[in-house]
Amino acid sequence: MTANRETATIRIVDMHTAGEPVRIVEAGYPPLIGNTILEKRRDAQTRFDHLRTMLMLEPRGHDGMYGVIPTEPSAADADLAVLFTHQEGYSTMCGHATIAIGRWAVDTGRVRLVDGKAGFELEAPCGVIGVEVEAGEDGIARVAFQSVESFANAFDRTIDAPGLGSVRVDIAFGGAFYAILPASRIGLSLMETPLTELVHAATAITETIRAGAPIIHPIEADLGFLYGTILTDDVALGAHGGQPSYNLCIFADGQIDRSPTGSGVTARIALAAAKGEMTIGDSCEIRGVSGEGFTGTLAAMTGTGLAAMSRVRVSGQAWYSGRSEMIAEPGDRFGAGFALPRRLADLTVPD
Repeated sequence: MTANRETATIRIVDMHTAGEPVRIVEAGYPPLIGNTILEKRRDAQTRFDHLRTMLMLEPRGHDGMYGVIPTEPSAADADLAVLFTHQEGYSTMCGHATIAIGRWAVDTGRVRLVDGKAGFELEAPCGVIGVEVEAGEDGIARVAFQSVESFANAFDRTIDAPGLGSVRVDIAFGGAFYAILPASRIGLSLMETPLTELVHAATAITETIRAGAPIIHPIEADLGFLYGTILTDDVALGAHGGQPSYNLCIFADGQIDRSPTGSGVTARIALAAAKGEMTIGDSCEIRGVSGEGFTGTLAAMTGTGLAAMSRVRVSGQAWYSGRSEMIAEPGDRFGAGFALPRRLADLTVPD
């Protein structure tokens, strides 16, 4: 870790959606260079990654922190643009953060409510997302977004995961790629198995797939990677289910999403649509480890099977949890943050 040479001060607002944190940068982050959102994402990775780690990692953040960096839109039809960050790097899409951005954008005057409603186009690394905000009678806005084109990438892909043996997984894209399977398929119970064991299994699946044949996005090479693994219960989605389904999303370096995962809900519904288990207009509630749910609806679909392309509408609510300035002083060895080592022997200690 390198001590910073000058004081960095970044003003942030903290929110959460279904218990999953959203740290939004409001001031102090440098302008990003690039003609596209993906070029700006690479610029953030190259020049300002120390600011991501400062905001996400300890002592200012934690292993479960999640963030948003607003930037200038590159797409002609976008009103706002954002990058998504976490403890390991930069996401291509984040539904829980999009829901928080919807409320924040209205509350800060970046988007105007008209007759209690607002709509705007949000540019994310995966593409432009339609966002709808509606003021509630309790004064708390409910936010929905419509996904980019989402699809199933593979049905029943077989992998050999350490400690699990031969495992069949589906892979689907909902703004990011996920491996999706019921926990029961690997002999675990989503509701009864200890969380640490579920995380260990999901991480092994993710690492095995990442080490294998690459996942290809049909348009953008930068989107072609497995973001995480989602373990589900055995509840059917849509009209065939009728009761809430639970899932657990493990992404980045073993990070646990407390929410149902907006892009994961999108991927699950796109997968169900591709399998013929949901039709246009079908809705379902999916809950995450916090117990709070998102409502997902198959809004549009063309094609069938692995050729199917879906648009999914996901709705939920976000809440404020704090406002502050994050400061990294010159000489602070942890100005760029630090992650807990797996062993004390892995510590990097200055001479």
